[in-house]
Amino acid sequence: MKVAGYGSEADTDPLPMAIAATPSGGSWLAWLGPNDKVYLGRLDCADHLVGTPTSFTGIDLQDVQADATGGVLLLTRRGTCHTGPLCGGTASPCNTMHMVRFDNSGKQVWERQVTNLTGTRGGFDAGARFVWWYQHHGRLASDGKNYAAYFGVAITVQNGSCVDIHEGDRMQVVSPSGALLSGHDSFEVGCSHSWTTRIAWDARTGHFAMVCATDNDCRIARPDPYRTVASGTCDGTLFGGDLVLAKTKGYWTAWSQGGQVRLEHFTTAATDTTIRTGASSSHPHLVTYGGRMLLAWASGSGLAAQVYDSATGKTVGAKFTIGVRDHDYLAFKAYADGSVAYPAVGSPSTSIRIARVLPMS
Repeated sequence: MKVAGYGSEADTDPLPMAIAATPSGGSWLAWLGPNDKVYLGRLDCADHLVGTPTSFTGIDLQDVQADATGGVLLLTRRGTCHTGPLCGGTASPCNTMHMVRFDNSGKQVWERQVTNLTGTRGGFDAGARFVWWYQHHGRLASDGKNYAAYFGVAITVQNGSCVDIHEGDRMQVVSPSGALLSGHDSFEVGCSHSWTTRIAWDARTGHFAMVCATDNDCRIARPDPYRTVASGTCDGTLFGGDLVLAKTKGYWTAWSQGGQVRLEHFTTAATDTTIRTGASSSHPHLVTYGGRMLLAWASGSGLAAQVYDSATGKTVGAKFTIGVRDHDYLAFKAYADGSVAYPAVGSPSTSIRIARVLPMS
């Protein structure tokens, strides 16, 4: 099957691939094809494709997560705009975001739209929550039973005889049977505007934790309600990286401003520890790495990486390199054995390479 490849990496462009760790030590690999299909294949513990991939209708891939009986894809599909009219600007496709549940053979079990378009509500109807050209990337997390999707969303608001369309983010939770759930930290709209959405399940508190980057006071924030984690500047370089659990309590998030990467530790809201990493990058990645955490960023034609203590924020060992090409919006995933994996474009650019960082002793 063909792979769409990296292409442009703007925050509104399609994501090419995503990986998920399985409890058995293997992976599910999802990738976007050039034919409005999202493909899903199983990888063994050596990161080799086994069996025959399956496919699902989708024009953009967001994320994939796995569990003992299968997993969930988050992807975008084509929707309907209706007439509006718009108060300004030009029309563009009005799309939908879906969770797709698959079993261990890669076959679909159920699907659930997590935007709110219907046969009578299009994207240009007041009250719509849909995927427009605006930033809409999303991430998945699971509490061990239910799955949560946190993603960018378009927001349609009546303005006299026409509608305005804003951008924010949305979090929805779906049950094991595919039903939308209320509560569970979900919300209709959180940060606005929002151009990164990061989520993690915290079993210690029994809640999903989330952070966004937003031009609402130009900051890294927790949504619904707004709580500032770190203050930034709206100069076009504010970027929110990933979110991981700290070793004892609270969280670490990576972010960058002016091409300088920082790590912030917080518990409920405002940061209590700031680590200026010395890394120069506009788009950092952060992932749980055994009992530690791994920070990675673009460096030359590959990635540079540094391990940090997830309790103190101190560096562990020396900086090292990972020999695959970076993508601004792709994610590393953590594995039960303490390793992490990252899906990357291969050579040729329509192939995929898996970079695996083995556990530290």
